[in-house]
Order: sequence, then C-alpha cells, then structure tokens
Amino acid sequence: MGSRKSKSKEGPNEKFVPNENNVLQKHVFFFDRNEDGVVYPWETFKALSTVAALFINMGLSHKTRPGKFPSPLFPIEIKNIHKSKHGSDSGVYDSQGRFVAEKFEEIFTKHSHSHPNALTSDELMAMLKANRQPKDYGGWVASWTEWKILYVLCKDKDGLLKKETVKAVYDGSLFVRMQQETESAKKKTVA
Repeated sequence: MGSRKSKSKEGPNEKFVPNENNVLQKHVFFFDRNEDGVVYPWETFKALSTVAALFINMGLSHKTRPGKFPSPLFPIEIKNIHKSKHGSDSGVYDSQGRFVAEKFEEIFTKHSHSHPNALTSDELMAMLKANRQPKDYGGWVASWTEWKILYVLCKDKDGLLKKETVKAVYDGSLFVRMQQETESAKKKTVA
C-alpha cells in the first residue's frame, strides 16, 4: 500500500486508490489484488479462504452496487464500501467510512478492564453484547464474526487483543503486516 498514489481512479487504465479520508476503503483495498476498485471472491480468496471469500463477497456485493442488477460474480465496489456498513458495530467507521477516533478509544475506555490497551476474550464478548441494537440479528452475527476471527488470529500469547492490532485492522495495515509475516515464514521454510 505504501507505493500507491493518493488519487481516485480516473480512467479505465488507471489504478483505483482509496480516498485518503475513507479508512474503510483502505481497509478493503488490501483485497483488491489488481487495484481496479472492485474486489471479486477470487481476490478475497487469495488473502483469506474459500469460505471467507464467499461469505464476505456474497454479503457485501449487493450493498456496494446500489441500483445494479445482482452479479453472480459477487463483486464488491470499494468506492461504495461505506454502504455495506452493518448495525451493532463499534461505530469506529462513520456512515461515510471515515475513522472516528473517539469511538475507537471508547472500545478500550469502556471495555478493557484488565489491561488498559488490550481486550480479553470476555471483555470482547461484553463489548459485542453492549453494541447490539435491538432485533439487528444480521448486525450481531456480522460483528461477532469479524471480532471473533480477529481475536482468534491476532491475540497474543496471553490471550489479549492489543489496541495497536485493533487499530491496524481498521486502517487495513494489519492485512499487509500479516501477509508480509506469512511470506517471510515461507521463505524461511524454503531456505
């Protein structure tokens, strides 16, 4: 992501670049392997797995393509990713996909009781419960899934989900870091 220019896609041959103020676009952009502004399941698959790719793309595609006929390819249009924001979330992304620092800090001021800059599994579950909106079952499932996967993949040896890790997932830099760590581990295995 570091070498990508900070302008939006302007023509058919130019690469899509997330809006500087839209952290949610940056979060999703990692998965856009060809940088065309659209994330297809096979691009999501390269970063995650088959099940996750299908779940993510099927769940988000129609929301990011308003007014368009549903596509069997389940593309996610990054420029409209803010339209896929679900309820019962932390509020760290606003309705336009911008990062809301106060809401991010609230995650830890309200819910991290054991360690000031980290969440335990129980604290994470309490936060999810506190964020639930009445009868927003889809939002409950989406939030639980996102946070549980993050916790399982990124907790430290003491079972803590650190603040800097949570921040990195919001801005998308966690994905880049995890990919670099995986590639580095593969090189060590080959060598």
